[in-house]
Amino acid sequence: MNIKKTIMAAAAGIIAFGLTAASANAADLRIGVEGAYKPFSWKEADGTLKGFDIDIALALCEKMGKKCELVEQDWDGMIPALLAKKFDAIVASMSVTEERKKKVDFSNKYYQTPAKFAAKKGAGLTITPEGMAGKRVGVQRGTTHQCYMEKFFPKTELVLYATQEEVFQDLASGRIDAQISDSVQTLEGFLSVDAGKDFEFAGGDQNDIPCYGVGAGIALRKGEDSLRTAFNDAIKAIRADGTYEKINAKYFDFGIYGAE
Repeated sequence: MNIKKTIMAAAAGIIAFGLTAASANAADLRIGVEGAYKPFSWKEADGTLKGFDIDIALALCEKMGKKCELVEQDWDGMIPALLAKKFDAIVASMSVTEERKKKVDFSNKYYQTPAKFAAKKGAGLTITPEGMAGKRVGVQRGTTHQCYMEKFFPKTELVLYATQEEVFQDLASGRIDAQISDSVQTLEGFLSVDAGKDFEFAGGDQNDIPCYGVGAGIALRKGEDSLRTAFNDAIKAIRADGTYEKINAKYFDFGIYGAE
């Protein structure tokens, strides 16, 4: 073999080795997560992703025997990114609604909690369409809460935000009169920390199946039935073997799965 052929063979070997290594390290599944919805998902200073959604995603991947890569994505771009194949599934507290089911498929629910308003203590808000007329209410853009407010509180001034953290910040600073979001997220991510010590829930649970759906599920591209079945089986398995209960207890002192 002459020198040229030797070099070409060596280069081919290096390329082949690189492809093999890349294949060995490649993830089986890429999971879209938000990383800005504490306590369901957030990012530590060192970039580590943590939260209930994060632990559930990893537990499901382990149960399915899959190596998963977590991919951060802004909330309002979640479904477009899934359809563009940036990732294979969304585990980001996404409610299963009829409107979303027009674009994507969902697994069975993995938790279900109600929405509630929050406002300054003593604000005396009347949580009715008339009572909230003209009030400034913060809502994360593109969420089921925006759907609910537009449907039932048309005279309220909606202030839309990219993240729920921004909603809480403006509520604390007095830029808005109230906010509406998931009750558990509000309790654990705002009311129980220093920034929310002067605030409280206002009104009762807010429910509407067309807007809020039937719980949070894992979103997938349409037609990927085998993957949906795998996620459903994995959800059932972590519920049965105690994994789900351990993750729930890590973040909450009450169960959030909802009715069976």
